Amino acid sequence: MDDMYRDYILDHYKNPRNFGELEGATHTYHDSNPLCGDEMTMQLKIDDGHVRDVHFVGKGCAISQASASILTEEVKGKTLDEVKAIDRDHVLANLGIPISPARVKCALLGLKALKGAAWGLTAWPGEEVKAK
Repeated sequence: MDDMYRDYILDHYKNPRNFGELEGATHTYHDSNPLCGDEMTMQLKIDDGHVRDVHFVGKGCAISQASASILTEEVKGKTLDEVKAIDRDHVLANLGIPISPARVKCALLGLKALKGAAWGLTAWPGEEVKAK
């Protein structure tokens, strides 16, 4: 069973969905994981409280990029409340394989960027604004 999920992750890594700049984005958030060097910018087009479109750009490991790709497919059309309800456990379950403690931040980078964009944050509370 793990092989199927590994193939799924590799497919999303090699062929990320919704990758690239989103023209007309209404909400954008950039973040990075300084421990491993992963970086990500999530861009949303929000209209009438719904995510009409979502794209991401970034670089990083297979886990961070695949996790973001999977998330972007999932959130299109959802309300902001539905997006804000997505949690850590949901994202880790989407990956389908055990994630070591050292890789959890990689897996959750997309979620953090997504929520930062959905809430219209420029930085997480207690953190400095991150330069792109």
